[in-house]
Amino acid sequence: MQLALDLGGVFVFGLSGALVGVRNRLDVLGILMLAGLTGLGGGVVRDVLIGSVPPANLADWRYLLVPALAGLVAFRFHPRLSRIERYINWFDALGLGLFCVTGAAKALQFGLNPVAAALLGMLTAVGGGILRDVVAGRTPLVIRNDEVYALAALAGACVVVVAWETGWYAPWVAVAGAGVCIALRLLAIRYSWRVPRAQSPD
Repeated sequence: MQLALDLGGVFVFGLSGALVGVRNRLDVLGILMLAGLTGLGGGVVRDVLIGSVPPANLADWRYLLVPALAGLVAFRFHPRLSRIERYINWFDALGLGLFCVTGAAKALQFGLNPVAAALLGMLTAVGGGILRDVVAGRTPLVIRNDEVYALAALAGACVVVVAWETGWYAPWVAVAGAGVCIALRLLAIRYSWRVPRAQSPD
């Protein structure tokens, strides 16, 4: 279940990165690079921080194949996709949800405390998107316009952490945590929810 969720997150994040490349009119190599950065970046950062060396998504060929497939799918079929930005947001929300729960679960398996595990779940979810946006010349979503992005990932990770600490963790909990994150992110997009920010003094 962990592997399936992880590879699912790699694919949908890879697809979101590839679609950004398509929108920026990159060539096929540029699209594949963005797909790889988006799909694998957060997991690499997570594994390095918890001491899983080499990172699992670089040691296992499946983790390298999946974002490449996502990039090729976007490159081949993008003329049939309309309203690309909308699809990017959908796929990004799906990847966010999958990665926040797998990141938190792996951190817990490595013995991290609940707070650290929740934060690493969030970092796993947002890391690839940050790399994608920086390389594509965009302001990262995690800091753009006070969007509910990292907060949604943290909420999904907390579902996993609480269930783990109370002895209720099961595969369905990971799915539920991902669902909480995805729902929060999509509702935030739909209703323009924003995280409160400090007002600068006049």
